[in-house]
Amino acid sequence: QVQLVESGGGSVQAGGSLRLSCAAFGYTYSSYCMGWFRQAPGKKREGVAAIDSDGSISYADSVKGRFTISQDNAKNTLYLQMNSLKPEDTAMYYCAADVYCTGSWLLIARNPNYWGQGTQVTVSS
Repeated sequence: QVQLVESGGGSVQAGGSLRLSCAAFGYTYSSYCMGWFRQAPGKKREGVAAIDSDGSISYADSVKGRFTISQDNAKNTLYLQMNSLKPEDTAMYYCAADVYCTGSWLLIARNPNYWGQGTQVTVSS
């Protein structure tokens, strides 16, 4: 059974940084994609960044140059380093994953198979 557990959310002032982590348990697929989504109150959920087992990385235009996705395969952990945070980055951030997929697909996917419980990120001005 696959389980994704996020951590690292919190409150920060605009311009600050946070790093989110997503630990994957029971996830042993050789072909996969993993990524981060976010949803602010009253807004649609959006893909933020994704990576796949080939190492291809995709970002939403709104976070390019500020966010960096990475993974530590030895630890089965996905990261999202968020720099130069803006108030509009405030949202619940979710880790998601699927199999036999690409990062670019995951970024626009409506319903990946696996989700974490979410971690809140709040950026104040």
